[in-house]
Amino acid sequence: MRRKWFYVALSALALSALVLAQGRYQIGTPLSEQEVQEWNIRPSILANGVGLPPGQGTVDEGAKVYATHCASCHGAAGEGGAFTRLVSEPFPITKEVDSVDFAIGNYWQYATTLFDYTRRAMPFATPGILSNDEVYAVVAYILYQNGVIDGSEPMNAQTLPKVQMPARALLELDPNTQKRFPWIKLP
Repeated sequence: MRRKWFYVALSALALSALVLAQGRYQIGTPLSEQEVQEWNIRPSILANGVGLPPGQGTVDEGAKVYATHCASCHGAAGEGGAFTRLVSEPFPITKEVDSVDFAIGNYWQYATTLFDYTRRAMPFATPGILSNDEVYAVVAYILYQNGVIDGSEPMNAQTLPKVQMPARALLELDPNTQKRFPWIKLP
């Protein structure tokens, strides 16, 4: 029985070596360095704001960006449409809340994550077309619509990390992660 598994493992290893020796599939067109740089929006933005780019935006500016780029999918007031809603009624946030009730204001733990996601993945049909100022503005607008901020000051690299999201209290580090990496602490 042991020999059988030994030969199975040996065969799998040999097959893997053959596959790796084949090289690339020669499908598609290699990207130029300029094309790579156009999509290279690293570094990732961390929860504490490290990596946020320069720029700023206000709630009023964000309302215009939202109407132009977001409302067709998420509804005129963020209530949802073809895609999920972004704005919800305030309600007690607990671990028992049904996921259909989740929205930006009651589910996302960090405003910086909202910025990072919006910058990388939105608008759905044309991700990455928004300028940093437009992303700051639309994030300010969405946070304002959810009652997270009062909209009195612009969002930028200094103000965004200071936003206290209501769901942050629910964030817990996975116990296995805590065991394996005891030095990791949540911001």
